[in-house]
Amino acid sequence: MPSAPRAGRSAGVHFLATPAIATQLVQSCAIGGDDLVLEIGAGQGALTRHLAATGARVLAVERDEHFVRRLTTRFGDRPNVRVVHADVRDIPLPRRRFHLVANIPYALSTTILRRVLTGHTALHRAALLVEWGFAKRICATVPGRLEQAWWAARFDLELVSRIGARHFSPPPRVDSALLAIRRYDFPRSAERALWTVLSTAYRHPTAPAHLLFDRRALRRAGIRPAEPAGTVPPQRWTHLARDLSPGRTWPALPKQIRD
Repeated sequence: MPSAPRAGRSAGVHFLATPAIATQLVQSCAIGGDDLVLEIGAGQGALTRHLAATGARVLAVERDEHFVRRLTTRFGDRPNVRVVHADVRDIPLPRRRFHLVANIPYALSTTILRRVLTGHTALHRAALLVEWGFAKRICATVPGRLEQAWWAARFDLELVSRIGARHFSPPPRVDSALLAIRRYDFPRSAERALWTVLSTAYRHPTAPAHLLFDRRALRRAGIRPAEPAGTVPPQRWTHLARDLSPGRTWPALPKQIRD
C-alpha cells in the first residue's frame, strides 16, 4: 500500500492507513461483479484497489488534481475503474442502483449523507468511515432530528464498529466508525404519508401518540397510544405510514425530498 500523504494536501482529511480496515469496509457492503460503486474521496487509492478487485464498476471520485493524476496512473490498466475529477457535492449521482463506499471527511458527513439519503436516489447499500460521535447520533434508536429520522425510516443505519484514530494518517483527534447503510423495501407511494407522520411526531415530541393519530392504527403499528411521540423509533412510524397511506390524499413532499 502506498504511504499515506501528508495532511497539508487536503485540510480536514485523514487518510486510511490500515489495509485490513479497507478490506472490512468493502466486505461489509457485499459488492458483486455486476454492481456499480461510487467511491468518494479516492485519494491515493487505499479503498479503490479493494473495490477494483471485486470486479464491480468503480467510479472513483477525487477533487484534488494531484491525487487524480496518481489514481489515473495507478488504475489506468483496470477497465472497471473510472477516475472522476470532481467534487462530490456537485456531481450527479448515478441513476442506476449503486453502492457507496468512502472514508468521508468529518466536515462533509452531513452534506454527503443528505445527498444520498434525503432525496430520491438509487443508493442500495453503503459502507462509510465517519466520525464516531456522528455515527452514534444518526444511529440512535430515536434520532434527535427530523431529517435523521427520515433517513432511519427508509434505510437501516448500523454502527458496525469503532475504528481507532491510529488507523489514519494523520491521526484525527477522535475515533471513527464503520457505518453500514442498507435500503429498506419501503414503497415510494407511501412516502408522503411517512413524511407527514414523522413531521407531526417531531413537531409534538411530548404529546401522547393518540392525540396525533388514530388509536387503532397506532396499536397495529406497535405504538402504545399513550407513548410520547418523541420516544417512538422511526421504524414504528413507517409501519403506521404504510397502514394509513392507502386511500388518502397527503401533502406534497418538500422540494429537497422530491429532488
